[in-house]
Amino acid sequence: MHRPPGASLRAALLAAACCIAATAVAQPAWPDKPITMVVPFPPGGVADTVARPVAEALARELKQSVIVDNKAGAGGAVGIGFVARAPADGYTVLLSLSSISILPEADAILARRPAYQMSQFKPIARFTADPTVLAVRADAPWKTLDEFIADARRKPGTYNYGSSGNYGTMHVPMEMLKSAAGFRMTHIPYTGAGPAVVALLAGQVDAVASGPATVVQQVKAGKLRALAHWGDRPLAALPDVPSLADAGYRIGFAQWSGLFVPAATPDEVVKRLRAASARAAADPAVTQVIEKAGSPMAYLDAPEFQAYWDADAGRMTEAVRKIGKVE
Repeated sequence: MHRPPGASLRAALLAAACCIAATAVAQPAWPDKPITMVVPFPPGGVADTVARPVAEALARELKQSVIVDNKAGAGGAVGIGFVARAPADGYTVLLSLSSISILPEADAILARRPAYQMSQFKPIARFTADPTVLAVRADAPWKTLDEFIADARRKPGTYNYGSSGNYGTMHVPMEMLKSAAGFRMTHIPYTGAGPAVVALLAGQVDAVASGPATVVQQVKAGKLRALAHWGDRPLAALPDVPSLADAGYRIGFAQWSGLFVPAATPDEVVKRLRAASARAAADPAVTQVIEKAGSPMAYLDAPEFQAYWDADAGRMTEAVRKIGKVE
């Protein structure tokens, strides 16, 4: 049978269009199953405090369950590395702290295979950015930062401090202070901020440098005393606590929290997560919980967060290099 010119081409194009349409119909809209939000630290720390109300809000926005999964270990590297290797389909996301910027440089210093690279992630939103707080027990002999530093100088290595792990967001700022103020303390790493604060309350360590959300309630309850913070303005939750800059130490450190996905995650999924995160950050049910814990919302959308992350990563890389090798 004779076909008119171009008929074969039209038939082929129609067949291709039908295949594409069938494929589109076959692919369910994201998300059509629960999303896992990995928190690379144990329950009770800053990341967990932010993750849980944010996960609930995202679940409301996306009309799908968002399950928080605490994958602690190696100062956050276990959980962060897990997400770096996860399928880039939007069903595994990461709620991390600023330690995501620190650990790759630490791996390089220790000459070990990196758990991940920052390039393996795409930022979605920053939620909080809290200056670290230096806290001791309420029955400690130090009432001020000056007393704390003077005693540590007189008795080098006698006192110790707890952290969330080597090169983590509780280790780096304390090492920065030790270097700036010229004193020595013994570092005791734990698996997260929660366990480190429990150790402080139990008298197993003498101090911690932690995000406000982990210590504010204990300070207000009279169990801990905050001596200083690493910020450049008064803390809303602890307005009477001086900054290190007030004491002449020009060092700063923010323990921020942000949402990430694997870098190859489809743009449409990223777009939906950004929109849902923006609404979550403005949701009173989220902000009230986080602010009550001592962390005011400090939301940044993906482009602004990327710029902030790049700059902060540069500062943290320099700080880790100064600390050097830690066994």
